[in-house]
Amino acid sequence: MVEYQHLLTDNQPTRPFVFTIHNIAFHGNVPGDRLSALQLDDWRFTPERFEFWGQISALKAGLTGAAKINTVSQTYADELMTPAFGMGMEGVLQARRDDLTGIVNGIDLSVWNPETDPTIKPFKTPAGKAANKSALRKEFDLPKADGPLCVLVSRLTEQKGIDLLIDALPTLLGRGGQLALLGSGAPQLEVALQEYAAGHANVAVRIGYDEALSHRLIAGGDAILVPSRFEPCGLTQLYGLRYGTLPLVALTGGLADTVINASPAALARGVATGVQFFPIAADALANAFTRLCDLYAQPKIWAQMQRNAMKQPVGWETSAESYSQLYDEVIKG
Repeated sequence: MVEYQHLLTDNQPTRPFVFTIHNIAFHGNVPGDRLSALQLDDWRFTPERFEFWGQISALKAGLTGAAKINTVSQTYADELMTPAFGMGMEGVLQARRDDLTGIVNGIDLSVWNPETDPTIKPFKTPAGKAANKSALRKEFDLPKADGPLCVLVSRLTEQKGIDLLIDALPTLLGRGGQLALLGSGAPQLEVALQEYAAGHANVAVRIGYDEALSHRLIAGGDAILVPSRFEPCGLTQLYGLRYGTLPLVALTGGLADTVINASPAALARGVATGVQFFPIAADALANAFTRLCDLYAQPKIWAQMQRNAMKQPVGWETSAESYSQLYDEVIKG
């Protein structure tokens, strides 16, 4: 709340500011009866300012007080103005649509570099992934298989679509695919995944966080899964692109903006970098697994997609320039 104090009282900022939304689900709300304790102005406690269903909303203070608003992908910016994604703030953002933009995130290309990464067996081309795949299978005690080795590095929550993944896994496994997973989150999902792995030789689960292991997973996997119900930007699909690990993603937010779906048109033009699915439901994810396995069974097409993925501009260069332009615009008024 300290960061937004100037929005909630008469202490106005000396300069206009940009408010960046990462995940609008987190409002920073406190009860309305804390106005006096927080030394906030009663007259600002209105729907036009920072009141939200009787609560004090730090998020709404930022949205209503900013000169410009941006978020971490253009598709998420569009989604935020709808009831399905706006989390109650869609009306505020609709009123400010002319001040709302999306700038996709990037990754650190020095940390995520398959040619120099000290945590893996370095490689320059998709063919170099084979040694990492073999090492990953050994580390996770997975047998050889005919289908793709899929990896997932994620918080284990319903937002991330982990329940959808569990329901759709039989389709992947039925086609000879495998899953190696690293993550932590909702206890019921952790238990469900561990129980699933205990009954399936081609599923391996590690609960926890391990930065080096995440690099090994992404280097060794054939495909990286991001089945999120909503995703402001997402970074793991960008890591996957960088390492030639093809993303299978839900068609939402930054996932829609950073992955080129293997549609017939994209395949014909030789530009596809992954697989997208919609609607965001278990059946659609299962269908996406079928498409993924069909592509994997065509080595020339798969290799072309890997090469395309590794050429994608996933660093901060373009995004940083966009941020610079946005801040310059605000400063100049």
